[in-house]
Formats: sequence, structure tokens, C-alpha cells
Amino acid sequence: YKEVISFSEADYEGVRLPHDDPVVVTLLVELFTMKRILIDSGSSTNILYKHAFDQLKIPTDQRRPVKTPLVGCAGEMVHPLGSIDLFVVTGTTPCQIQVHMT
Repeated sequence: YKEVISFSEADYEGVRLPHDDPVVVTLLVELFTMKRILIDSGSSTNILYKHAFDQLKIPTDQRRPVKTPLVGCAGEMVHPLGSIDLFVVTGTTPCQIQVHMT
């Protein structure tokens, strides 16, 4: 089951349509506020860079190995350090969603 995060007409206030600007949000991840999260609807994975992972202070032994490399926009291959499930909260009460994400 996947939770849906959607935007209403009110969210488009001041936006000139059509647009292809990136959408950047702030989320609560493992009780830490993470800012400047890029929403990329074309990606098939959720990426957390090592710097952010280190700041969350999650032990590296919680990562599960990932054998399949990721392919970047320029075609370069990147080998992930692993996969992990994190508790994520988005929105504000009463419109708040709490989910585990990989």
C-alpha cells in the first residue's frame, strides 16, 4: 500500500502554468527535519546521500546490501551503500501522513 502525496489548486497560487520547475519539500525523517528534498516523479528510487545519512546517526549495520547499481542522468553507474527503511512524516495536523519508506 502506497500513501499518496498530492497538491491542491491552492498550492499553485503564484505559479505560472504550465511549468517544469522542480518541487522541493521539507519532511520529518526519523524525527529529524530534512529540508530541500527534491521530488522527482521520474525516478524509480528514493535517494538519501551519505552526508544526510550520517547526520541522522543511524548505525550502518541497519543498511541492507544492494547489488544493483543506479544509473545517473549522464549514464554513469553509482553503487549504493545499501537500502534502509526510515519513518517519514509529511504534512501538518490534521492532514498528516506517517509512513515507512525504503
